[in-house]
Amino acid sequence: MSKKIILPLVVFFALAFSSNVVFGQKIFKVKYESQADIKVYVVDYESQCDLKVYHVKYESQASKDGLWFAVKYESQADKKVYFVDYESQADLKIYYVDYESQAGWKNKSKAHLLKF
Repeated sequence: MSKKIILPLVVFFALAFSSNVVFGQKIFKVKYESQADIKVYVVDYESQCDLKVYHVKYESQASKDGLWFAVKYESQADKKVYFVDYESQADLKIYYVDYESQAGWKNKSKAHLLKF
């Protein structure tokens, strides 16, 4: 196959798959609501959440939805989050899970919030 055919195919598939896939996120917790990309509320029960979250120790482990890696600097983050005090203020409700395998969406209609 010629390079003229291969390159457009590679670009096509990369764009097609990247537009529908959300992977783990590099997250930075901001001090003020106005600095945030997303307002987050932590719920008490899994049944109340939009996303089940597991914090990974290494950036390379943030490989699927709900796996969050906390970065030290705002410039390193995919998304800046602000944790609100009331559920009604939140764009996204999360529940922290104990195991990496439990992480993922409960309400996929909110997935657009973490796309970048």
